Amino acid sequence: MEKSKILYAEDDKTIAFLVEDSLESYYDISCYSDGESALEAFNSRDFDICLLDIMIPGMNGFELAQNIRNKNSEIPIIFISAKALKEDRIKGLKIGADDYLVKPFSIEELMLKIEVFLKRTKKTDASPLQYKVGKYDFDPKNYTLQGIDNHITLTQRESDLLLYFIRHKNLVVKRQDILKAIWGDDDYFMGRSLDVFISRLRKVLAEEQNVLIENLHGIGFRFSEKE
Repeated sequence: MEKSKILYAEDDKTIAFLVEDSLESYYDISCYSDGESALEAFNSRDFDICLLDIMIPGMNGFELAQNIRNKNSEIPIIFISAKALKEDRIKGLKIGADDYLVKPFSIEELMLKIEVFLKRTKKTDASPLQYKVGKYDFDPKNYTLQGIDNHITLTQRESDLLLYFIRHKNLVVKRQDILKAIWGDDDYFMGRSLDVFISRLRKVLAEEQNVLIENLHGIGFRFSEKE
């Protein structure tokens, strides 16, 4: 079986060696020490997932992620950084990253996150191929909302979250249940990530007056759609 391909941007030689040494038996991992060479590789090769440090020379990790997202809205992006402030996490998620891992980190945790995203991008199930969301046809497999005169491509996390809401339509869903189902954890920073993605979904569906994502203070959310 062909190994999944990882683009890894990291300028710290020690960390890069440890990660490569730990992952190369399981994945086809290519490491780049600056943003420009990483982007050049991304534009010329096919990858399945991106692991990005933020403080890399030249084009930083945020800029690199934005360039990657401009070309491919579906590929999973995980930031790996010593920048632990919530503002940095939120900035990364707003750019379109799917997760954020703070240094120091365990290789086991990194591998689990990689596997979660790779399984999601390759998974197939017996679910309907499309769902109706207002005027849009929602295709969760391809992360798209197709309208009569417009087409929107979602990130994987946005698509996962919208699908979760659709499957729990008109029900009150607790924050911790959403976090565990989609992020695999319900800690404070994951909660902040959820808020960012809720905000992004509301913006995408802003013109759909019949589609509502209610914030139930201290409890969670309710997704509803008027007939």
